[in-house]
Amino acid sequence: MPDGTPDGNTGGLVLRHNSAMTNQLANLPYERMPLKEYAERAYLDYSMYVILDRALPHVGDGLKPVQRRIVYAMSELGLSAASRHKKSARTVGDVIGKFHPHGDSACYEAMVLMAQPFSYRYPLIDGQGNFGSPDDPKSFAAMRYTESRLAPYARLLLAELGQGTVDWLPNFDGTLKEPRLLPARVPNILLNGGQGIAVGMATDIPPHNLREVVSATIRLLEKPKSTLSDLCEHIQGPDFATAGEIITPRQDLLAMYQTGHGSVRQRAVYEREGEFIIVTALPYQVSPARVLEQIAAQMNAKKLPMVNDIRDESDHEHPTRLVIVPRSNRVDVDAVMAHLFATTDLEKSFRVNLNVIGNDGKPGVRNLLELLTEWIAFRRATVTRRLEHRLDQVVDRLHVLDGFLIAFLNIDEVIEIIRNNDQPKPVLVERFELTGTQAEAILELKLRHLARLEEMKIRGERDTLELERRSIEALLGSPKKLTRLIRDELLEDAEKHGDGRRSPIVRRETAQALKETDLVPSEAVTVVLSEQGWVRVAKGHDIEPAELNYRAGDGYLHAACGRSNQLVCAIDSSGRSYSMPAHELPSARSLGEPLTGRFSPPAGARFPGIAAGDATDRVLLASTAGYGFVTRLENLYTRQKAGKQVLSVPAGYSVLPPSPVSEDEEAVIVCATSGGNLLAYYLAELPELNRGKGNKLINIPPKARKEGEIMAGAIAVVKGQDCLVWAGQRYLRLSWADTENYWGERAQRGGLLPRGFRRVDRLTLAD
Repeated sequence: MPDGTPDGNTGGLVLRHNSAMTNQLANLPYERMPLKEYAERAYLDYSMYVILDRALPHVGDGLKPVQRRIVYAMSELGLSAASRHKKSARTVGDVIGKFHPHGDSACYEAMVLMAQPFSYRYPLIDGQGNFGSPDDPKSFAAMRYTESRLAPYARLLLAELGQGTVDWLPNFDGTLKEPRLLPARVPNILLNGGQGIAVGMATDIPPHNLREVVSATIRLLEKPKSTLSDLCEHIQGPDFATAGEIITPRQDLLAMYQTGHGSVRQRAVYEREGEFIIVTALPYQVSPARVLEQIAAQMNAKKLPMVNDIRDESDHEHPTRLVIVPRSNRVDVDAVMAHLFATTDLEKSFRVNLNVIGNDGKPGVRNLLELLTEWIAFRRATVTRRLEHRLDQVVDRLHVLDGFLIAFLNIDEVIEIIRNNDQPKPVLVERFELTGTQAEAILELKLRHLARLEEMKIRGERDTLELERRSIEALLGSPKKLTRLIRDELLEDAEKHGDGRRSPIVRRETAQALKETDLVPSEAVTVVLSEQGWVRVAKGHDIEPAELNYRAGDGYLHAACGRSNQLVCAIDSSGRSYSMPAHELPSARSLGEPLTGRFSPPAGARFPGIAAGDATDRVLLASTAGYGFVTRLENLYTRQKAGKQVLSVPAGYSVLPPSPVSEDEEAVIVCATSGGNLLAYYLAELPELNRGKGNKLINIPPKARKEGEIMAGAIAVVKGQDCLVWAGQRYLRLSWADTENYWGERAQRGGLLPRGFRRVDRLTLAD
């Protein structure tokens, strides 16, 4: 062994070896192996320990080792359902001191979980004191403050423990014995389920209803060739400790039970109480406080304007009562709840992984049929061992009673042998042909049992035990009778401890979160675009955009009327469209924000116009080349900052501001060229497209194009509207009837405007 002395020169430690000790260690036997092999073996050993002795439940009793040890230790302490509660610290001390040498806090937490009625479908422990709440399951008091005892249901796991039904193993220090499994009378593996994370595998078994599981088990008992679909006629689905609705479709539940993998979706239950929405049940393991926090976060972010207030009114009479106060009685309650289901824990999905340790001691994922088949095999073996154990007891007692009868028939001689012999046992054996067991029992008889009445009791007990022996032998000799016994015991336990389903299975539509535009109040707004591409929004449709304040060198360009919960579309000079929510735009009281800061248009592009309205509203898109088409606003929507190409613009031309199109059958298209030609025709002549260059709106001859003539404007006009033809600062007002003077067919040249208006700048609709 090395020892150390300080090195005065370097301040370090000089190591010197004890040669005698080194030689002694060298002579000891040891095993040499590569480090890789040693690490692999050690990790595998650790993994199997975690899987088999910590994380996964056994198919037989449905318990993990820590749970099994807690229940057994409590039974050894006499903490039955009929006894008084005892301090939890006493129980935890016994568990970790005798059977489970691990941390007391982890052991106590496992114990608390089995006592929480909101966590366990059929609690194994009856707790007294603070054992946590649905808001915070881990808010339980310390073990020195709480008291506990076993719940009545725990008797189904312990009732047959002392009847030779299980194997016994030494505890961790070899001073005591503990059961390898508990002799469960019901399939607890499905009833309470369980969760656990091992090394490389995990388990998530949902709880089920006792009566449904027993019904399916009996079906499989009586008809071993039953299919999984047959069993699912009895087991409709999981049954959680809370009353939330299971909305998983039937076919998904069948697939889950078929494969052993899947998920179950549970939704909260609500009802109307006047103007209020009352949530009366939550999904399994969902905290009411967490739900209120999620709803409040949406309200603070102004993403839930239709809700005015929320509060928790839960108490002892109403364990779950969450109150949601709508802003008005016109709010669509179903739509609000559908949004909350989609965005909060009011609807939650639970993973299912039926991974258990089987009767062969190996972990694996089982489907429902395999799970119940293995449990039935476990139960059949347990009942057989119980009967065999009892049969041995009966036979032994009959053997002793036969000896008693011989003694009573020869009582005087027996007494004389006992009085006159120092070793009466061998004399009795030889004289009356008794066995050692019978002779020992006779010698231990008390004098009071020598009365004549005792002989009658012995004969009565012998007759009763003889009948019991024949009955047990008949059960052990007939598989059908054994099956009938198991069935009757299951029915008895289901009748005593079973209850109705808590989690109803219902068909519901998939919850959809409200769109952001649906969450915004619908108010009339006017979106204003400046010449330099700055945008803002003003409330109402009666404002004068040109009278707003603009930045120096900037001015009014275009405006569009819509609603605050609609999208605004902008189109740039290259024909690309962009969209943005109207409610996100700055107020008209400010100077707005540049569109180039929100989007990424091509270099040098500008924004000639905007459009707003419903997705199904139509607009006229056109280019100065004289081409265009009608399209719906939804074709302009995009989430891309770079926009999407909608209008194809020939080289050398630009885009005109979009013009809203009415559904009026008498609507007309009015087009004007910069050279003073104006053409009007019915809107029906122009086809509706999704994207592209469009159709020719007005004819511009090649010679005129060479001279620079372009289409200066194109708008849709309905009966009763006037349009303005602008030439510089002057304009010509044309009514719908005046357009008849320029009537023609699409793609014609049209008529000349009056002198003074043959240098057209733009077309607009009159206010």
